[in-house]
Amino acid sequence: MPVKAARPAMPLPWWRWVASTDSLTARLIMAGEGRRFCVRLLRQSVGPAFVDETQALGTSRHHYAWRREVALCLDNTPWVVARTVAPLSQVQGQRLETLGSRSLGSWLFQQPDLVRGPLEVSTQAPRFAAVEALWGRRSRFEHAGLSLLVQEYFLPAMADALSLPSR
Repeated sequence: MPVKAARPAMPLPWWRWVASTDSLTARLIMAGEGRRFCVRLLRQSVGPAFVDETQALGTSRHHYAWRREVALCLDNTPWVVARTVAPLSQVQGQRLETLGSRSLGSWLFQQPDLVRGPLEVSTQAPRFAAVEALWGRRSRFEHAGLSLLVQEYFLPAMADALSLPSR
């Protein structure tokens, strides 16, 4: 659902996180108040994307995609899990496969021509990780002919650490 449609059901502290359009990495580091931030690479591969992901990217479900799944952690505790999907044909030359344990946001938000599409919100658990999520969001980013669908899911550990309401 569009982020504005979710606002009536979302407590204000969560709204500030879910509706933000700046770098989630930077926000987590600031909120962590000295906790050590790290990215745990869960999976990086080439293969088919989910049908809704290909629709969001405007690609055919028969084309392969570059897929990257990570946990954004503070003091080794996952606060967010994220999945990025991009058409494989557009990833060539972008060197995204070399990100490793570096956050996508640390690269993405340095691109001067970056355009971010509208945010969508979900209360569903992520399909790529066996975790409970309180809120999820996704948006499409465009940069130099590259389209990326970034999906981020906020976990209970984050809510606990920041004393956020569970929903």
